[in-house]
Amino acid sequence: MTELEKLNSGEYYSMDAPEIAKIHYRAATLCQQFNALPITKSEERDRVLRQLFGSAGKNLSVKPGFFCDLGINLHVGDDFLTNYNVTILDMAPVTIGNNTWLGPGVGIFAVAHPMEATGRADRLGIAKPITIGDNVWVGGNATILMGVTIGNNVIIGAGSVVTRDIPDNAVAVGNPARVIRYIENEK
Repeated sequence: MTELEKLNSGEYYSMDAPEIAKIHYRAATLCQQFNALPITKSEERDRVLRQLFGSAGKNLSVKPGFFCDLGINLHVGDDFLTNYNVTILDMAPVTIGNNTWLGPGVGIFAVAHPMEATGRADRLGIAKPITIGDNVWVGGNATILMGVTIGNNVIIGAGSVVTRDIPDNAVAVGNPARVIRYIENEK
């Protein structure tokens, strides 16, 4: 099994594998191009994002300071919005629904490393998908960790660390994030 196949199947993989480094280099180059473009060049910025992302809906609004690992694993719906300095480590698929907003400094990390020092010394990584539903607002400096699913109509409080699934219509805050209330559906 190749290192890319290990990565895609959710097994530990070598972070230094040339086949993975090639995809990462492409994404890093496109992120650099995107972040260097003036904010007034909206058509060019949109073009670069659409080259970078695996798929994207209409009306992308991504502020400067955006970074991702591979890009090809990043799938966003319509009306996707980020504020400044958002990082999405998409070593596994990161799927984000329609009308989802990410505050400044948000980190979405679909990758981790072994708990054992020897695994980190061997430069191993492991990745699990993240899914975020429609109409989600993630507050500034929140972190979402690998393997998490966030439902529809959810608010994640600023600075929260999401380590487990969050159901629809929830407001979750804290470290680790926990549901503190539910939002009534609009009629």
